[in-house]
Amino acid sequence: MKEFMLLIRNEGDDKAGFSPEKHEQFVRECMVYIENLIKNGNLKSAQPLVREGKMISGSPGAWKEGPYNETKEILVGYYHILAKDLDEAIAIAKGNPEFVYNKNAKIEVRPVKMMEESTSYVYPKGK
Repeated sequence: MKEFMLLIRNEGDDKAGFSPEKHEQFVRECMVYIENLIKNGNLKSAQPLVREGKMISGSPGAWKEGPYNETKEILVGYYHILAKDLDEAIAIAKGNPEFVYNKNAKIEVRPVKMMEESTSYVYPKGK
């Protein structure tokens, strides 16, 4: 199995206008999605991200610190998954309830680089 990151992106905050009941329904559907990923051996980790934060850029002595959401699109969470290939990772991403509850949702599906081919350096894995 190969590792992939599913990066969840939204434009705006469609869920901000949800009733408490609809928000609870969304969270329950996410729980089912996560439980299925665990049951199928696909999930390494998953976390939503708080919308507040900072973007750091520049270089030593010339750092810039500002809002990260200068564009309409914002990263709202991630899933670190295992899949046999990119096609399976895409199929897993398409099952995410985010698409049902946010018409502007996007999921970026990216393979995780495990080793630098030029130096054979193997990146350490978390615990």
